[in-house]
Amino acid sequence: MKLMRTALMVILAFFVATTGLHAETTPKKESKPKTEKAPKSTQDTSVKIPNSVLNIAKENTYPNSTQDQPYLQPSEWSQELIETSNVRIENPNLIRMLNESTVNKAPTIGLRATIYLGEWPLNYASTETSPNWEYQKVNTNYFDNRGGKSNYQIHYVQEAQKVVKGGLTAKVPHADDVEKMMLIKAMDKSKLPLAFQTIVGAGTKKDQVYNISPKRLGYLYAYAPAINEKGKVTYGEVFLVMKGTKRSIVVKNVTSQGVGAWIPVQDHVHFGFMASETPR
Repeated sequence: MKLMRTALMVILAFFVATTGLHAETTPKKESKPKTEKAPKSTQDTSVKIPNSVLNIAKENTYPNSTQDQPYLQPSEWSQELIETSNVRIENPNLIRMLNESTVNKAPTIGLRATIYLGEWPLNYASTETSPNWEYQKVNTNYFDNRGGKSNYQIHYVQEAQKVVKGGLTAKVPHADDVEKMMLIKAMDKSKLPLAFQTIVGAGTKKDQVYNISPKRLGYLYAYAPAINEKGKVTYGEVFLVMKGTKRSIVVKNVTSQGVGAWIPVQDHVHFGFMASETPR
């Protein structure tokens, strides 16, 4: 993929050097293709965090890097190109490539060029963003109070470092690009700090106390929550078309594919406490 992008940049640079050498009469006005717009939703889709889920960002002994996935803003030239596309373009990597490219607008008599930019995942439409608060168990604190005469209090202490990973539920082309678009959409909908990998450091603690009655064993389970993101990704072959001073993007062979992913919630833990008369 990197070699393809490097080659495309060289081709674009060639056209930059050759586009402004000649003059051309003003071309006739052409109607722009209608760009598919992302549907707007006024419904609050943020995920409500239950009381059993606590934020451990301050207590976590492993400093997770903050995942910030803002929508990459197109340059003025890139925005003009994107608006000519017949399919909605949201892929940050494709937008970045367009941002890093420039083409001289000076008119050239008889210039006709079509440059193939490759097949890309162009946009992702989310259909479901739902939490699983017990995605992966990361710790168990235990105490046997069967011989005690009063309540015994325990609290959460992470015994070993745990790495929690998410990912796509099935293989799809250009998985890295698809993951980025899904992460952006899931963060925007859920309003939660998400990352495809999060770590709970050994020795992480919380002060909440759980009482174990006499003649019972107490189990305090800790789980890493995650978001189950589902939707549809649209692929297409992207062409840069140049006619005189006109520059446009044409997408051909458009296909759609269902896709799903698990995305852990960063620096959050779901606690489940259980007291039992017999070992579990």
